[in-house]
Amino acid sequence: MDKLLVSPSPHIHSKDSTKSLMLDVVIALIPAVICSVVFYGWQELLVLGVSVASCVLLEWAITKYMLKAPSSIGDMSAVITGILLALNLPYTTPWWVVFAGAVVAIGVAKMTFGGIGQNIWNPALVGRVFLLVSFPTYMTSWSVPKGLFGLDAVSGATPLGAIQEGLLQGASVQDVMAAGSYDYGQMLLANLGGSAGEVCALALLAGWLYLCIRKVIKPWITLSIFATVAITALIFWGINPARFTDPVFNLLSGGLILGACFMATDYVTSPMSVWGGVIFGVGIGFLTMMIRYFGAYPEGVSFAILIMNSVVPLLNMWFKQKKFGRK
Repeated sequence: MDKLLVSPSPHIHSKDSTKSLMLDVVIALIPAVICSVVFYGWQELLVLGVSVASCVLLEWAITKYMLKAPSSIGDMSAVITGILLALNLPYTTPWWVVFAGAVVAIGVAKMTFGGIGQNIWNPALVGRVFLLVSFPTYMTSWSVPKGLFGLDAVSGATPLGAIQEGLLQGASVQDVMAAGSYDYGQMLLANLGGSAGEVCALALLAGWLYLCIRKVIKPWITLSIFATVAITALIFWGINPARFTDPVFNLLSGGLILGACFMATDYVTSPMSVWGGVIFGVGIGFLTMMIRYFGAYPEGVSFAILIMNSVVPLLNMWFKQKKFGRK
C-alpha cells in the first residue's frame, strides 16, 4: 500500500509567487520611473539608485547579521520599497538623506516586525514621513523640471503648496490658479514641480491598469479613494469655491495617484476583504481631503495611508472573505 501524505491546506496552488508579484509591480512602475528621469534628469537617477541600493543592502545586512536568517532580497520587495521611496522624494534630495529614509523604511518599518508580510505600515511611506518631519527643508524644496538635458531647474511651489500659501495671504483659489497658470491637461501629463512620482499621472495610471489586468491587485481600494476624494472635494467646493479646490484639481495634484495606485494597494498593509478594502479607501480619501483643506501640510496622502494602515487589523476582523467552498 502506497504511503499517504497528509499536508495542511491550501491544497490548490497558484503559479504566482512573491517574486513574480513583486516583479509585476516593478514593471508597472517603469513608466513612472522613466518619466521621472526624463523630466528631472540625471540627479533623479542618482536618487533612485541610492534608494534602491540602500534598501536592498540594508535588508541583506539585517537578515544576515542581525536576524541570522536566509536572505530575503530575492523576493524583490526591497527593490519596490526603494523605488517608491525615491518617487516620494524631490529629485534634489541629498544622497545621505535618501539613505536615512531607507534606514527607517527597511530597518524600522519593515525588518523590525520580521520582514515582508509582517509589517504594519507601508515601509516607503514611513521613510518618507520620517524625512518630512526630520528634514523639512530638503523635503519641501521643489523645482520645476527642465528635462534630462535641460538647463538649471527653477524653484517653484507645488500646486497644493501654492494654493495653501495663497489662501494664507488672503487670495482666492481662482486667483492662485490664474497666477500659477495651472492647467489640468498639464497636470495630467507632466512638467510641474513636486516629488518625482508626481511628474506624470498618465504613467502611474498606466502602471496601475497593468496591475489590474494582471490581477496583481484589485481595483476597489484605488477607486474608493478616488471617489471619496472627488465627492468630498465636490461638497466643499460647492459650498465655497473661493476657499476650496475642485475635484479634478485634487485628483490630479500631489501624490494622490501614486499613493492610491501603488501604496494603498500594498498586500501586507491593506485589508483582505472587498468591503474592508472599500472602507479602507474611503478612510484614506476622506483623511487626505481633511488634511489638505484644514491641516498644516498641503499634502495628506502619506499621513492618511499610514493612519488607515493602523486600522487594517480591525477591518480584517470586522469584514471577512467567504471561506472556500461556502456560498
